[in-house]
This record gives sequence, C-alpha cells and structure tokens, in this order.
Amino acid sequence: MSHFTKVETKIKNLVSLKAALKDLGYEFTEAEQGVEVRGYLGAKTKADLCIRASKTYDVGVVATATGYEFVADWWGVETTRGVTQEEFVKQVTQRYAYHQVLSEVAKMGYTIETDEVKEDQTISLTVRKWQ
Repeated sequence: MSHFTKVETKIKNLVSLKAALKDLGYEFTEAEQGVEVRGYLGAKTKADLCIRASKTYDVGVVATATGYEFVADWWGVETTRGVTQEEFVKQVTQRYAYHQVLSEVAKMGYTIETDEVKEDQTISLTVRKWQ
C-alpha cells in the first residue's frame, strides 16, 4: 500500500524552487530520467527532483501540466524531520515567491534596496530603479 500523497502548488519555475530549497537548507538531487523518492517501509516513487527531508524520507517534486507538485509520505517527513506538510509547503512557497520576485524585479531593471524579514515572518522588499 502506498503512503505517498500529492500536494498541488502554484510553483512553476524550477530555478526559483531550487534557490528556495537552498535557502531553507534542504539538499536535493535531480536527473533527466527522474529520481527515486523514499517513503514508508522502503516504498519508492519517481519524481523529477528529490528533496532529502531526513535520512529515510524524501519529498519529491513532480512536473504537471500546470506546474509542479510535491509528493511524499508526509507522516514520515513529519516524524523524522519535525515539519508538517502544511509547514513545509508554506516555507518553501514563501521562499519560492521571494526568489520569483527577485527574478522579475531584476528583469525590469530594478535593484533591491532593502530586504527585511519581519517578526511575523513576512518579507518586505524595497526596490529602486535608476534612470
């Protein structure tokens, strides 16, 4: 019986996702032919990217028609890493959005003036464009 559960995301840019994972201290691997994601009792599934959540459990990133989704044995991730599915998705999504904003701002010719994480964990950016 499979214990893997899929979680849809709004993530569409793999470069920004990888940057977010690095910021959060997650190691990951990828391969063109796919990588194996580990779950309960040695169960495995295929993914495009494998995030090492712990010594025995992983979170997979799988391409879909609309972007990327996470797939994992969330019980195992929570018990071995101490992070719930909701916490993981929230942390990664926030850092992903941060990197997406940085990328878009740079494309428009802006530079970052200030970058501040507030007490409630919101991120405040001030950008400037010289003319």
